[in-house]
Amino acid sequence: MRNADEAEEWLDSWVSGADARAARTVELSRRVAALTGSARSRDGSIAVTVGSAGQLASLDIDDQALRTTGRELSRQITALVRQAQAQLTAQVTEQVRRTVGLDTETGQAVIHSFATRFPVPPDEQRHDSRAW
Repeated sequence: MRNADEAEEWLDSWVSGADARAARTVELSRRVAALTGSARSRDGSIAVTVGSAGQLASLDIDDQALRTTGRELSRQITALVRQAQAQLTAQVTEQVRRTVGLDTETGQAVIHSFATRFPVPPDEQRHDSRAW
């Protein structure tokens, strides 16, 4: 930098860029907080929704689902919750792309966090994630 004016311009540019990155990060946080994931059994007798942190937000069990053993019902519910949670990772990835960018350190950290906590269930790597 040749003079104080160039240094000031560079600093203003850097601050402006930092402010823009911070605003995009806040927007990403807002969008992620609003996400939910859902999954439904093939026969439609069980439906789950999870919140943005992967927590169970709703569970709907039709009487038809009660025609099985408790163990099988538990297995189905657990599998559906995992499917719904894995759905969050895909949604978060899209929100990262739209806000901070997939190639940013922030974006990669957020995606990694969700992918680590909510991986695609092994059964779902071969099937449609909306039904089983």
